[in-house]
Amino acid sequence: MRHIDSYNFSGKRALIRVDFNVPLNENFEITDDNRIRAAIPTIKKITDSGGSAVIMSHLGRPDGSYEEKYSLRYIVPHLSKLTGKEVKFATDCIGDETVKMANQLLPGEIMLLENLRFYKAETKGDRDFAKKLAELADVYVNDAFGTAHRAHASTARVSELFAEEKMFGYLMEKELESMEKVLNKAEKPFTTIMGGAKVSEKILIIENLLNQVDNLIIGGGLAYTFIKASGGKTGSSSVEEDRIEIAKKLVSIAKEKGVNLVLPVDNVVADKLSNDSKTKEVPIDEIPDGWMGLDIGAKTIEKFTSIIKSSKTILWNGPLGVFEIEKFENGTKSIANAISEATSNGAFSLIGGGDSVGAIKKYKLENKVSFVSTGGGAMLEYMEGKILPGIEAIRGSE
Repeated sequence: MRHIDSYNFSGKRALIRVDFNVPLNENFEITDDNRIRAAIPTIKKITDSGGSAVIMSHLGRPDGSYEEKYSLRYIVPHLSKLTGKEVKFATDCIGDETVKMANQLLPGEIMLLENLRFYKAETKGDRDFAKKLAELADVYVNDAFGTAHRAHASTARVSELFAEEKMFGYLMEKELESMEKVLNKAEKPFTTIMGGAKVSEKILIIENLLNQVDNLIIGGGLAYTFIKASGGKTGSSSVEEDRIEIAKKLVSIAKEKGVNLVLPVDNVVADKLSNDSKTKEVPIDEIPDGWMGLDIGAKTIEKFTSIIKSSKTILWNGPLGVFEIEKFENGTKSIANAISEATSNGAFSLIGGGDSVGAIKKYKLENKVSFVSTGGGAMLEYMEGKILPGIEAIRGSE
């Protein structure tokens, strides 16, 4: 496997897989450009070294054919601004015209291909489609961690067609380095905060992390399945009845391994999911019928905060309540602040998963934590111990 810092891009055309799957408003304006900004160091490294860049990405979930609202041409003006170069746009990601445009690229020039997912062959991992993409360049750079868990044509398949001329970009390197730091080189005490709605989505990652962590904090909707498993009253809170036995099993594995599994002790309950609902704070295992738990309470915030502040490594995945509604954001906001404070005192903090990332951004703390992952699903699967096709396809040549 080659490394981007030691590779000579001079006179070479690089095919770069990025993740420009960014949100656009009804006027096709980008409302969050973080994923584009994250790819700029890799693009600049290539073009500043005398190489040219052919950039490919997906956007949204088109059904394998052209859909105006998913066209990557809306990304071009902003990408030109961020790179300081006039980005050329290929109206198709494959075909003679696209090959011709790629062949005419001069050192330092950048070209963006149209949405890969306008072809069903992309998500099917079609080898012939990958061959057509590979024709566009001399070297392949994967900088799209958000799609690393998919065996798509532009990630796993195309990589196989570049024998030695393939490598990770800077963002991918950073993602992998951050996860390795948490999974295999964590400074103790190591605390994981698991929130979100469902136990079912987090079983594998919790099982894997129970081998590494000192403290496992459980909050958000998934806490209620654990509370019910220990005989508590959960009212109308979200409980996965079919996961109660699994929750009991995870509690006993934690005990066996000497992991401090921490559940909320109190919570904010409401009679409906709305900003104008009636609310009160009650013990987590004494929720009255007709009331639902929507945020952690004051005692829980204090308990969780104290553990976080004494930690040296912190992984956060999933909010602690319905933070999108102001009435129920206090828990998530307090935990985000506690993580930021621990980071400023020397802890390493990794934030991953769409909603936790959304919370960190909402409270403007993205620069006050160590690393914010760009790939929720990919990060979860990596943390579960799974082999990610987009990573394996490049690392396999080591």
